Amino acid sequence: MYGQKENISLPSGLANQLKHLYGPDARIVAQAPVGGGDINEAYHLVLQDGRDLFLKVHANVAADFFTAEASGLAALRQAGLPVPEVLGCGRNYLLLSYVKSARKSRDYWQQLGYALAKLHHSDPTAFTCGHRFGFMQDNYAGSTRQHNRPSDSWIDFFRTQRLQPFLKLCWSYFSSDEKHLAEQLLAHLEDRLIEPDFPSLLHGDLWCGNVMTGPAGEPIFIDPSVSVGFREVDIAKTELFGGFTGEFYDAYQEACPLDPGYPERRDLYNLYPLLNHLHLFGNAYHHAVTRILRRYA
Repeated sequence: MYGQKENISLPSGLANQLKHLYGPDARIVAQAPVGGGDINEAYHLVLQDGRDLFLKVHANVAADFFTAEASGLAALRQAGLPVPEVLGCGRNYLLLSYVKSARKSRDYWQQLGYALAKLHHSDPTAFTCGHRFGFMQDNYAGSTRQHNRPSDSWIDFFRTQRLQPFLKLCWSYFSSDEKHLAEQLLAHLEDRLIEPDFPSLLHGDLWCGNVMTGPAGEPIFIDPSVSVGFREVDIAKTELFGGFTGEFYDAYQEACPLDPGYPERRDLYNLYPLLNHLHLFGNAYHHAVTRILRRYA
């Protein structure tokens, strides 16, 4: 059921934002909460002219939290990926176009694979301040700050901007032996990873919950955590929690074949999101993290 507009506590500046976008008579006449997120409140809004909008709200986030997400969506859109349109952004909210979901099209998973390959083949040079890897600003992995200082070495970037900061956040979970394994892994990362032939703009948090179905049954990408890196990171994340079909991987491989040895590197790339889950959600992820440390150290 939709409630009346008085039932929602509007973020500061949203009313003026709506009037700026849609005229002085713009107002919310109905809203409904949208579930599925762990961090923000979300609402489907309806304006007086029948227009549908999507609103994400959080009263206590860093000042750049929503602007970072807006920048990520803009980067993906610039690269040709289907994403919701950013309509407005404030200190505590992000206003997006509303995606009316339909049933997946028969070639949904192929479309998804080809779209991701297109993203990974797009030119990312505008986002890295003259370097090969990184991003023009820090952003967020969930609610955790993600560092993106540009670098010309992928392995150095993954070490200093991904693993080191998140291992530090989780340090108290580790025994002395596990800390030693982490230090060994960082010291010998060049023995485990390779430098990519080309840098790719990454979605950065590509699990099945961050792809939705659009009005024509097409895939729409949401909730990115973008950077420029090695495309294996996105593919590895799709395998971490599952939900992607063989048609998706076949289409991606047809358009953008993976480098030899990817399966041996996959779990090391997934150490990064698992460390973030350990930091955010606690000890339930400790075993998964330490299993990877033991394998690669």
